[in-house]
Amino acid sequence: MSSIKENLRNYYNQEAEHRNASYKQDWKLKERKAFLDLAKHENKQILLELGAGTGDDSLFFMENGLKVTAVDLSAEMVKRCKEKGINAYELDYYQVTALNKQFQCVWAMNSLLHVPKTELPRVLTNIDSVLEKNGLFYMGVYGGVDSESEYVTKISEHPRFFSFYTQGTLQNVLKKHFEIISFRQLDVGRRDKESQRGFDFQSILMQKRQM
Repeated sequence: MSSIKENLRNYYNQEAEHRNASYKQDWKLKERKAFLDLAKHENKQILLELGAGTGDDSLFFMENGLKVTAVDLSAEMVKRCKEKGINAYELDYYQVTALNKQFQCVWAMNSLLHVPKTELPRVLTNIDSVLEKNGLFYMGVYGGVDSESEYVTKISEHPRFFSFYTQGTLQNVLKKHFEIISFRQLDVGRRDKESQRGFDFQSILMQKRQM
């Protein structure tokens, strides 16, 4: 586990400036706008972003009236968040309880796909523990196949670990921790460059279970 986290940290430290200058695809903009609209409709005002990267989504939620806390494993990513005025911490999804805060909604776009399958229940329990009653949880990950492995790309010598799930497998894991409001699989044109295998994007909206 420590080597997986260290490789991820090194990769994203190295990628921070490039990602800070990159653009976000339209479908991702639509996903976060839909979540913002739902959060406002339900009068949710306090949000935690997991794996915030350079803080684009956190800044969007802040500029639209939410009180945001962001966490990321990478010190360089957290630095970019803070430069945007975001309340950001160098923590990952294993450490969210250390914030000693409760949140009305949690946003995790393409961050939990780095969690090994054996560790996902633990991470989901941590998220549940910081989510208020009736809290909303958005999880977005690539998937459509069941696999997990580390991948090395041309842009870095540091490998990244990815876990992918089919819809049924992921639903079975998630429903043990949260009420699933919706589970959508989107064709976003994502393909693995080496195998040419296609990946769906899995957009999951959940709510804290009623006691």
